Amino acid sequence: MFNFRKIYMPFLCIDLALALFACSGQTPKQEKTEEDLTAKKNLQGIWLDDDDDDVAFRVKGDTIFFPDSTSAPTYFRVERDSFVLFGGNTVKYHIVKQTPHLFVFVNQNGDKVKLKKTNDMSYLDLFATKTVLHINQKKLVKRDSIMYHGDERYHCYVQINPTTYKVAKASYNDDGVEVDNMYYDNIINLCIYKGATSLFSSDMRKEMFKDVVPESFVKQAVFSDLTFVNADKEGLHFFAILAIPESSINYMVEVVVGYNGKLHKRIKK
Repeated sequence: MFNFRKIYMPFLCIDLALALFACSGQTPKQEKTEEDLTAKKNLQGIWLDDDDDDVAFRVKGDTIFFPDSTSAPTYFRVERDSFVLFGGNTVKYHIVKQTPHLFVFVNQNGDKVKLKKTNDMSYLDLFATKTVLHINQKKLVKRDSIMYHGDERYHCYVQINPTTYKVAKASYNDDGVEVDNMYYDNIINLCIYKGATSLFSSDMRKEMFKDVVPESFVKQAVFSDLTFVNADKEGLHFFAILAIPESSINYMVEVVVGYNGKLHKRIKK
């Protein structure tokens, strides 16, 4: 007689085991890429461009230092055949060749960068403490203006306050390597009075514009200015300027404070 039980039971056990594994919520663990500590050790020191002897960077410990005055030191790792920099962005560069005194990698433009190590310690003078650039020359800026809507008179005050909040702007050095240049941001205070009555008063930071300006832009921008425009039936109009330092790239956001004291934002068309 055909024994259905003998055939069915093994399949039942397999299905039950699979079901229990699925219900356990276990997922395969992702293996973390190991760091090549020998390669990192070989990178310690000062590296020059092989063609013109210009200084590319200095490696000390797990940090890369760049010779220009504004580029921030950057943490790095060597993972398999990749030179990985962890700045504002995480960027991997393919290593073509590495010896204790030669380092060749491919930059973000696809070009090979060939560096050689130097023992000349006079180059250390190029790696002095980095400077953070001040927008508005670290000066307090104050403006006030009178606006009219109908017979109503409004007194508006804008104060640009420099801060110690650092803004990292990504750029590329001569070797095509991404570096972070550091700047200080501003906080801008806006106060509006109708006669002796305060209609609006607030400290404004660049983060408040994330709903109208791409967050990736806000991250690298400085809140550089807030200017008076005009008054109409909608309210009192201002332009907030978020700018990428040392460039012509900016967002101009129209800020409208209604006569009920509420603030609205929109991108200037």
